Amino acid sequence: MQSSPEADELLQSVSFFLRNKILPKLSGRDAYDIRVAANVLNIVERELRLRQRAETEEALRLATLPGIRQDALHAMNLQLCEGIACGDFGPHTPGLTEHLWATTLSTLAVDQPEYSSYQAALRSGANHEL
Repeated sequence: MQSSPEADELLQSVSFFLRNKILPKLSGRDAYDIRVAANVLNIVERELRLRQRAETEEALRLATLPGIRQDALHAMNLQLCEGIACGDFGPHTPGLTEHLWATTLSTLAVDQPEYSSYQAALRSGANHEL
C-alpha cells in the first residue's frame, strides 16, 4: 500500500526544485524572488513539523509559572504579558527566564534555524531539543 506524501515532504520537494532546478537559470530580481519563495516554503515546512510540539511544551512551561491559570495557550500568554507589564512577573519569577529562552529557541528553530546565535546556543548545550 502506498501512502501519500506528507505536507512537509511536499514543501521540501518544491523548495528543492526551486533552489536546484529553477534558481540556477535565473539572475537578478527573478533569482531573488525564487530564493524568497523557497525560504517561505522552508519556514512553512518547519512550522508544520515543529509547531505542535513547541506549543505543547510552551503551554506546559506556562502552566508551571506562579499566577498563570491553566487555559488555552493564547490566553496563558496574555496572562504572562499582562503580568510582565504590571510588574507581577520579572527576572525574580521562578522559571520565567527559562521559559522565555526556550520559547525564543523554539521560534528560531522555525524562523531562522541557521541563525548563528541559535546555532551557538544549541552547541553550548541549551536545554531545548527540536
